[in-house]
Amino acid sequence: MNRRELIAGTAVTSGLLLLKPKTVFGYEANSAVHLALLGCGNRGTSVATSFAKNTSARIVALADLFPDQLEKGKVHFDQLAGSLGYAGVDRNMMFRGYDAFEEVASSNGVDAVQISTPPWFHVQHLDAVVRAGKHAYCEKPMGVDVAQAKQALEIGKRAEGRVSLDVGFQIRSAPPYVEIVRRIHNGALGKIACLSAHYNAPASTYPQRPPMSPDELRLRNWLWDRTLSGDIIVEQDIHVIDICNWILQAHPTKAVATGGRNVLTHFGNTWDNYQVAFTYPENVHVSFYSTQFGNNGWFDVAARAFGSQGIAEAPYSGPLRIIGDQSWTWSDPASTKQSSAPGAFAANGAFTDNLALADREKDRGFIESIVSGKFHNQAALGVESALSAMLGRMAGRLGREVTWEELLEHGDVFSLDINMRQFR
Repeated sequence: MNRRELIAGTAVTSGLLLLKPKTVFGYEANSAVHLALLGCGNRGTSVATSFAKNTSARIVALADLFPDQLEKGKVHFDQLAGSLGYAGVDRNMMFRGYDAFEEVASSNGVDAVQISTPPWFHVQHLDAVVRAGKHAYCEKPMGVDVAQAKQALEIGKRAEGRVSLDVGFQIRSAPPYVEIVRRIHNGALGKIACLSAHYNAPASTYPQRPPMSPDELRLRNWLWDRTLSGDIIVEQDIHVIDICNWILQAHPTKAVATGGRNVLTHFGNTWDNYQVAFTYPENVHVSFYSTQFGNNGWFDVAARAFGSQGIAEAPYSGPLRIIGDQSWTWSDPASTKQSSAPGAFAANGAFTDNLALADREKDRGFIESIVSGKFHNQAALGVESALSAMLGRMAGRLGREVTWEELLEHGDVFSLDINMRQFR
């Protein structure tokens, strides 16, 4: 895709508009979309619950590698369905094991699939869903290495005009962020000189596991594994890097970085801190840092843009505002609860304060795109942000400056080294 396509808006209108009031899948306006959840972990369950509560979608199928996760999901979504007045998930629509993603993608009873598996599997699962002609809501990142990101871009081209493909950057749907970025793009800051951004979070944790094979332990504790997660900069910090791309309407051209594993002692190979200096077009610099350790619950995420006429502050929690010639502060007490204190970390991604409506609005946008036939295609934007995070990771690993072109040609190539066929 060319530069214009990479930075285009997230909604793509196709000729299928001519099919209204029915889409290619035969939906009547406002009818229920049958949604499958692929990956019944904390985040997957949280997002699927939001779909069920805030849209016309119904959770009709579940798929997971592990039977205990699958059963846990059934209990939750059966209770949720009961509270909403319809039947729970039919056991014939529960798919277990490594091949579950293919089974759920090919199911006639499924219209759309929410992909909430560990990041290593995102692109493989997205490929199966799109090939089956199903709509896809894929959690970030769009790949953990350059090869996967390039494949995701090709999948996006195949999806164009056929199905809706959303990527889980829900912050782009949060009303406070939508408004502040709109103002920035309309010139509220004047010429932007630089940005600073950070993502500080407590350590990821898992319960004590019973005896199991090393392969299963890696898969269950995937956040601690660089190959499965992409490392903290690709799996978690990518949200703030995506905000910087959004504000600047571009991706970085080069980066220098440091970081390491200085505090964490549990098994795994993810770093617990990054410090990255990104350079964007027009010599705009972004200073980014991240920490992920400790269990004191302290949490702080924000991006700040500095321009010739003002400063924009965009934190997860606290005043979201512009200071300067066109001063402005977000205020909507009916929909968000703002506080000057740092917000609480949400392991399932369901944050409050400035992100309180992010999931709801993101989910509604996806389902509406299916029902209306105005299909989304966010593959290119998702790939752009994934590659931006990988650029910082590569620069940190090599300890020197890395350009965008070098990343695309010589970026990391990961290998899972697990025989997934053992999980049936």
